[in-house]
Parts: sequence; C-alpha cells; structure tokens
Amino acid sequence: MRRVVRGGAIAILIVLSVSCQATSSSRSGQVHVVERVGIAMGSELRLTAQTTDEAAARSVFDAVFAEFERLEALMSTWRPASDVSRINAAAGVQAVPVAGDVRAVLRQARQISEWTGGTFDVTFGALTDIWKFDQDQDNSIPSAEAARARLPLIDYRQIEIDDRAGTVFLRRQGMKINLGGIGKGYAIDRSLAIFRQAGLRDFMIQAGGDLYVGGHKDGRPWRLGINDPRGRDGDSFATVDLTDSTFSTSGDYARFFIKDGVRYHHILDLSTGQPARLCRSVTIVSDSPVIADAIAKGVFILGPEKGMSLVERIPKLDAVIVSAKNEVFVSPGLKDRFTLLRQPTDAP
Repeated sequence: MRRVVRGGAIAILIVLSVSCQATSSSRSGQVHVVERVGIAMGSELRLTAQTTDEAAARSVFDAVFAEFERLEALMSTWRPASDVSRINAAAGVQAVPVAGDVRAVLRQARQISEWTGGTFDVTFGALTDIWKFDQDQDNSIPSAEAARARLPLIDYRQIEIDDRAGTVFLRRQGMKINLGGIGKGYAIDRSLAIFRQAGLRDFMIQAGGDLYVGGHKDGRPWRLGINDPRGRDGDSFATVDLTDSTFSTSGDYARFFIKDGVRYHHILDLSTGQPARLCRSVTIVSDSPVIADAIAKGVFILGPEKGMSLVERIPKLDAVIVSAKNEVFVSPGLKDRFTLLRQPTDAP
C-alpha cells in the first residue's frame, strides 16, 4: 500500500549539509569535498565530489560543463542552428540530419510517452509561443480557443526517427519538438558516465530540479531535503536518503505567475492546452536520470491516483506526489528512506 500524508506539498530538492571542507583522511591523502556551480541549459548546474585528487575532480567538472554545452547546442529551441530548431523549421517538409544524441533522446521520449499515455509529449512545443514561461515570460493568458487550435499539432507518434539515414522528420507543418522536459535528464545521464569513467564514486550532479547522487557522503547515503513549494525558499519539510539514484521534481512553483488569484504554471495538460491542475508537485526516484526527468511531468499531469498507479507498475521507480488537495502520496519503495520533518505550508 502507498503511504498518504495529509496536508503536505513537495518541491525542489537540496542536499543537506554539504561542506567544502576536508571531511576525512585516507591512505592516499586528505578527502575533500570539491564543488563547482554554474549555469547550463537555463538552470543552475551544481557539481560536487568527494575525492583525494582535487585537480582530477575539477577536470571532470570541466568535462561535464562542456558536455552540457554540447548537448544544449544540439537541443535548444533558442539556438537557430540547433538540431531541434532545424527539425522544427522543416516540419511537414523534409527529414533533417541530426546527431545521434538527438535521435537517442527522442527514442527515450517516445517510450515515456507510451508509458504515460501521451501526457508526456515532446511535441508540446506547439504551445510554447502562446504560453510563455521561459526567458520570454510575459504573464499573458492565451484564450482557450487559441490553445485548443494547437492541440492537433501535439502527437509524439508523428515523429519519424530514421537511424539508418540519421534523420528526424515531423510529419505535420506547425509541429514543434521541445526537449525541455527531458534534456537535462539526458545530460545528467551522460555526465554520470564522465564521473564514473574518471573513477569518481562519491558525487552529486544537480541541474535545476534534476539530481543524481553517486556513492555516499561521509560514508552514508546522501540525505536530500525536499523544499516546501508554498514556504520560504530553501525550507525542507522532508528528506530522502539515496545512493546511486536520481531524484527529479516537477512542480507548479518553478515557473509560474499568479493572476486574479489563479496560479498559471509551465506544466501543461496536453489534452486541454491549459496548466495541469491535479498536482502541486511530483518527485520521482529512479536509477535513470532520463526516465525520472521526463516521467515526472507525465505523472504530474495524470494526477495522484493514475500517476501513482503508473509509478507502481514500472520497476525501479518511486515517487512522492502532492495532489492539488495537498495530500502527499509516498510510494512503497521509499518507505524506509523518506522522513517527514514537518507538515509543509498550505497555500494556493
């Protein structure tokens, strides 16, 4: 049985008590916590490693930031020369040669679209010029008619991926791919390989609401705090202990505006073209950063009952779901790792 906690809400996570001081010693020298913070893919990218070789860790950090930049150059909708921009420009006209990474992430996106019944769908890009929640946010509300007019352009099954030719084709003019709901997860997955190839085992990669923790912190599982989305920034109301796992949160508090007392946010119900209203927050725990990043959005739109039912059907997947009624649902696999510190704030 899933656990239900009344009166709560989940938000973006933070790592509790991360220190940049030497933490312990080993035969080869002093173990240090090394950290670097920057901006990548429109979010804060935070890298942390416990290591006896600080110079090697910083070299890994350089490689990870470079990998995020390489993937952003392929997948951004804000760069006219990106693979995704070129696919969108040729929608309904012709197939476009693209990098293997773009085809790979689109194949993973298709699988998650199938699992979620299309509530996660990278062709939601058809709505992004009328709902503006990125750097172009203007707090405007499109008419219901304008949103509905875009819905026929949202269908992941209309994406043709040809690995032999190395191309992608959108079958209908006006369709647009947007990888904002899966791109950071894919970048974290690629970065995870960089850390491990360098021999680092105890580390953290955090990009916005998507995070992977490898190994341990100070010999124990990483303790991750979950922020209160209706409280003050940085306030944690619960923790989850994880190792070699990813943690991804999608919520109605990250990119939003409030107008006439109504909260409008960036997670859109693709059956209506309007912000999804059944959840406040969804946190997914998995061993796959790509799956966690993408499926969090689909589960958010499905709502707590259907969303948790989906989570419980997929192996190695767990969730904390906060409903619009402020009920907190915790999947059985997190029973011994989830700790409620206090009831979170209840507010619109």
